Amino acid sequence: MDLTWSEFERVEMRVGTILEVNDFPEARKPAFQLTIDFGTEIGIRKSSAQITKRYAKEVLVGRQIVAVVNFPKKQIGNFMSECLVLGAVGEEGDVILLAPNFEIENGLRIG
Repeated sequence: MDLTWSEFERVEMRVGTILEVNDFPEARKPAFQLTIDFGTEIGIRKSSAQITKRYAKEVLVGRQIVAVVNFPKKQIGNFMSECLVLGAVGEEGDVILLAPNFEIENGLRIG
């Protein structure tokens, strides 16, 4: 089913920088808990991301990513996810993060 332009405009995809990465042993599938800075307008948000197949914690800190920031919060085990980190999902379930090619201002909207 096709989306209308106004429906697409309601999805707030924003650029953020990962500040902190923690293991998430309580998750059903291997995942990290991320703390992400989306700039002054949106602030700091947390997310759970199943990105452990391709990424080590130490390479994620300081990396910019793209996430949807206007979904409702979602309880995942004992963790509250506040945004959805976007990535391409491969056949094996491995996720390749969507990210800008150049460092840009946190909070910029994807359009």
